[in-house]
Amino acid sequence: MWFKWRNLITILILGILLYVSMRLTEFNVTKFKDFRNMIDFLYHWFPMDTSQLPNMIEDSFETLAMAFLGSFLGLIIALPISFIAAKNTSPSPFLFHLSRVVLSFVRSIPEIVFGLILLTALGLGPFPAVLAIMFHNIGVLGKLVSELVEASDPGPQEAMKAVGAKNWFAYLFSILPQIWPNVLSHYFYRFEVAIRTSLILGFIGGGGIGQRLFNDFKTFQYPAVSLDVLIIMIIVIVVDLFGSHVRNKVI
Repeated sequence: MWFKWRNLITILILGILLYVSMRLTEFNVTKFKDFRNMIDFLYHWFPMDTSQLPNMIEDSFETLAMAFLGSFLGLIIALPISFIAAKNTSPSPFLFHLSRVVLSFVRSIPEIVFGLILLTALGLGPFPAVLAIMFHNIGVLGKLVSELVEASDPGPQEAMKAVGAKNWFAYLFSILPQIWPNVLSHYFYRFEVAIRTSLILGFIGGGGIGQRLFNDFKTFQYPAVSLDVLIIMIIVIVVDLFGSHVRNKVI
């Protein structure tokens, strides 16, 4: 009987949350009656303008470079921090709690906020966007890898310490090989996310295909916008497929 009441209470709470959320977001399906306006608007997107295709491809490679570099540097910096932020490898309780707070703080700031700050300080271009992606990934990957470190098998680490290995040497050669496949999996997932983040950062002056899309849209170059969108879709799909393939191989 209690189980049934608990289910009813859960459904009631969920219904209230849905209703309140719909009210706050002005969710109204009747607005789709103007759907024809969007179809008329999309009609102006075709045929695609391919005159700038070489420049678009160059901007696409810039977006990929931003995502790769930001996520890779984030992983390189997050790896040593993650060992400090793990209970079983942290040098001291103070450093453990301090590193956890720092990672939580960095992780709580969206990339676009970092981007706005860095673009104001360093100027427009892809470099501030790379730093914005890197900072956020330090927080995310540091948290994820620290949890992998805590869940690692302590046996190999204890065996290496028993034969006189230093702590850092034991961590490097007993824990890292255990967690490395999952670390790579997390990295490639964050790389996929960084692709989408690079597009958003391009809207605020971070360069790449995202900035081109924003400029074309702002200047009503809709045939060029359609090709921008197609290229972005291809990039995201290819990176998603590649990331899924690598994750399946390493796990």
